[in-house]
Amino acid sequence: MLMHAKKVLWLCGKELRSIRADPIVMVLIVYTFSFAIYTVATGAKFEVEHASVGIVDEDHSQLSRQIQAAIAEPYFKPPQEIGVTDIDRAMNANEFVFVIEIPSNFEADLLAGHTPSLQINIDATAMAHAGNGSVYLQNIINSEILRYARRDAESAQLPINLVVHSRFNPNRQSMWFNAVMQIINNITILSVILTGAALIREREHGTVEHLLVMPVTPTDIMLSKIIANGMVILLAAFISLKVVVEGFLQVPVAGSLLLFISGAMLYQFSVTALGLLIATFTTSMPQFGLIAMPVLVIMNLLSGSTTPLETMPEWLQNAVQLMPSTHFVAFAQAVLYRGADLPIVWQDLTGLVVIGAVFFTASLLRFRSAIVAMH
Repeated sequence: MLMHAKKVLWLCGKELRSIRADPIVMVLIVYTFSFAIYTVATGAKFEVEHASVGIVDEDHSQLSRQIQAAIAEPYFKPPQEIGVTDIDRAMNANEFVFVIEIPSNFEADLLAGHTPSLQINIDATAMAHAGNGSVYLQNIINSEILRYARRDAESAQLPINLVVHSRFNPNRQSMWFNAVMQIINNITILSVILTGAALIREREHGTVEHLLVMPVTPTDIMLSKIIANGMVILLAAFISLKVVVEGFLQVPVAGSLLLFISGAMLYQFSVTALGLLIATFTTSMPQFGLIAMPVLVIMNLLSGSTTPLETMPEWLQNAVQLMPSTHFVAFAQAVLYRGADLPIVWQDLTGLVVIGAVFFTASLLRFRSAIVAMH
């Protein structure tokens, strides 16, 4: 046992030297866990911000002007008045996300006790703005109509005092969510690509045969690639979490970093084993890329890091439980956002262990069969 451990450590040193000698890989790792994290966290936002609004004011009343004045920064840009005949052209040209139509006699009908209609046209291709922005606009318009109809801001209040408390992200900033989830996504991508590429590189350079004439086993070779590449990625992820996420982005981490790193190690074992498994089915880097990319896209999009699992069909929710990324995302969100401890997240950790064992066993069997075929 001790002899196998020494062999694995020696092979890990070889893998680390190989990574250090490749400047492209080093640049990729640094970029992935620094600039890529920062730009995605600050650039991709789910909340409404600076949405463009057009307004067709055919009433030209005090109420219509009051509604227009209430639509303001930072959620919306100042509304631009347009003609009713310009609505289709402006929305087709992507000039506005929202166009509000206030018909003539709107104020007079309201004061007369009628129920006049006010229309909001929405460009639903801008999904984040379309969903949340329409709710914001409805609340603004309803509030202004109620205030104007009663002519008294205090009497316009609802008969209840609704108090909302947002836990774990009080200001509901998407940056807090995007930063941590992007680290998880990048861990997945690099773990699969680096380990798979390492095995294919050995095969293309003919060094697999050199290793096999040495007193090492296929298990030693696979473990060394998993451990070496996993160590590099975990170290980069930890530095990114402390420097980029907590430092530059000022995103607080609620839970134990030690528990997160422990879970990340289990996740590394499963996804690096998956990368090796994919590599055993390919003979070149282009083939590996063609197989790995759709696998990575599915793992990232359906893991819960982009959209909640609850929004997916029930059969799909059950199917994605077979992916390690699903369990790791749930684990990371519980630990880093909600400060969960081991008794809460042990089931996700168990899932990572089981899935990792299956991937490792399958890749080891495939690797051994490939070695036999080579001889």
